[in-house]
Amino acid sequence: MYAIVDIAGQQFKVQKDQKIFVHRLEAEEGTEMNFDKVLLVDNEGKVTIGSPMVENAKVTAKVLDHVKGDKVIVFKKKRRKGYKVKNGHRQQFTQIQIGEIVA
Repeated sequence: MYAIVDIAGQQFKVQKDQKIFVHRLEAEEGTEMNFDKVLLVDNEGKVTIGSPMVENAKVTAKVLDHVKGDKVIVFKKKRRKGYKVKNGHRQQFTQIQIGEIVA
């Protein structure tokens, strides 16, 4: 059984006991969260597609950790002008573990 769910503006294909990284959520570590924006549910070949959301469907997940992603270097340069700017960025993520999918 899997579901496609909208978490923090992104769509993820999730299954039970799967661990995924999503954009930073405002939740404490160890708390349970419910996601109601379920777009599609597949229950052993029986597919339910929402328009736009599946009625009475939700995905529960447990917040495991708050982490930072790899550093991305942003480098700007204009030729022959002596202009160089180097910046770095580390995106903040939340690791969650999918508990159950209710359809």
